[in-house]
Amino acid sequence: MPKDVVPTPCVEARMLAWRVHRNGEPAEVMRLEEVEPPVPGAGQVRLRVRAANINFPDALLCRGQYQVRPPLPFTPGVEICGETEDGRRVIATPELPNGGLAQYVVADEAALLPAPDTLDDAEAAALHIGYQTGWFALHRRAAIRPGETLLVHAAAGGVGSAAVQLGKAAGATVIGVAGGRNKTAVAREMGCDVVIDRRTDDIVAAVKEATGGRGADVVYDPVGGDAYTASARSVAFEGRIVVVGFASGTIPSPALNHALVKNYSIMGLHWGLYHSKDPSAVTRCHQELTALAARGAIRPLISERVTMKDGADAVQRVADGTTTGRIVVLPEEQH
Repeated sequence: MPKDVVPTPCVEARMLAWRVHRNGEPAEVMRLEEVEPPVPGAGQVRLRVRAANINFPDALLCRGQYQVRPPLPFTPGVEICGETEDGRRVIATPELPNGGLAQYVVADEAALLPAPDTLDDAEAAALHIGYQTGWFALHRRAAIRPGETLLVHAAAGGVGSAAVQLGKAAGATVIGVAGGRNKTAVAREMGCDVVIDRRTDDIVAAVKEATGGRGADVVYDPVGGDAYTASARSVAFEGRIVVVGFASGTIPSPALNHALVKNYSIMGLHWGLYHSKDPSAVTRCHQELTALAARGAIRPLISERVTMKDGADAVQRVADGTTTGRIVVLPEEQH
């Protein structure tokens, strides 16, 4: 080969990917297929997927209920740990419609983040969206302070467990809400100072008891519905409720007169906007998260590591709300 010719890195002619051809429940509409690997566009790179984290938005994508609606057919998977062609481990958000539940993806090169050395592939894949959301909610939006009380709904889930760890790292007393014996046990293991079982306990009364009647200074709510109603009733004077999602499927309609009478703030967080409005803030947050991981203050809770063939089942279980922590798909060996 002439010296001035650079060999092209070997990329499989075909790859495995989960594809959605019609909207519906993940287990019904996701198909594992052999397809052509995606081709990078300008400013993009191709990555070999080392681990793909399952997020609730993946289920919403399948149902056609997410704020982004990629053209059919598409591959779900919004968060991965991947490997560049020169061997770097990175965290990335794949470019839809070619999501992360595949053996290869493409992503914007400028948005790649280094995977922390202290985390394995599955943990690194679960560090990005949930922890960035938690960090921006608690620090950028709510300006949480050491000694304050943080109430976290769905504290045993992927998003909630990240907020629990970040709240403890910020010096807060954390009250976690979860449903059932298994999930309350997980919430306790994640570091919650007080755990409330939403199935058997009165959330408002339990928060008031734990805070001497004051209420929670900061509320982290990825659930909506009845959880938000309980939040408004148990928030402290000059407290802050941060709304980050509606996993319950019900979008509440806040009573603004109630916020006025009790002097509390209702804040929204759409973390994805920071990519376009303030991308440097995302990078700074990742540096902070990497430092927290290095000293052991945070570590993603990976409840299961499954192979590619179990991808649709994993997305369905996340959609059904039966999981704790994160399920991560580890693609099978390249063929």
